[in-house]
Amino acid sequence: MNIDFFLFRAINHFAGNSPILDKLAIFFAQYLGYILIFILSLFLIRNFKKYRLLIIQALIAAILSRLVLVNIIRWLWPRPRPFIESQVNLLLSHETTNSFPSGHAALFFAIATVVYFYNKKAGILFFIASFLISISRVFCGIHWPSDIVAGAFVGIFSAWLIMKIFKNKI
Repeated sequence: MNIDFFLFRAINHFAGNSPILDKLAIFFAQYLGYILIFILSLFLIRNFKKYRLLIIQALIAAILSRLVLVNIIRWLWPRPRPFIESQVNLLLSHETTNSFPSGHAALFFAIATVVYFYNKKAGILFFIASFLISISRVFCGIHWPSDIVAGAFVGIFSAWLIMKIFKNKI
């Protein structure tokens, strides 16, 4: 048994045992991301001039991580989702697309990293929310833990790269 399978089982075996925990995990996995995007938009409302560059950089980092790098990696290293390869406690329906790396983790960790560069306290909250979104997708049976780790790395790297590029342009 490999570590990824072991960790998946350790997390996913809780699914289906508690209606409250299941609803919380489903909320985190499906809806918490929308709340993060809404909070991100509040930065613009609060101070458009100060935070417009944050929004632009977060958007570019999110696009780079989720739509470019994740898709390239998925094409190079196709990996079936856990519910395709084994018996899981599946709480969410999902297409049978490749799972490695996690697009959700890449997207939200990219945004969290950019926010962190601008506002450390808000960035930490975004990182916590990104972690909750990501781990909930393992809990719900649609990602392996290594999908999450790789997605987080892709997101953080994408944001770091965009921040470096913008720093050299300003």
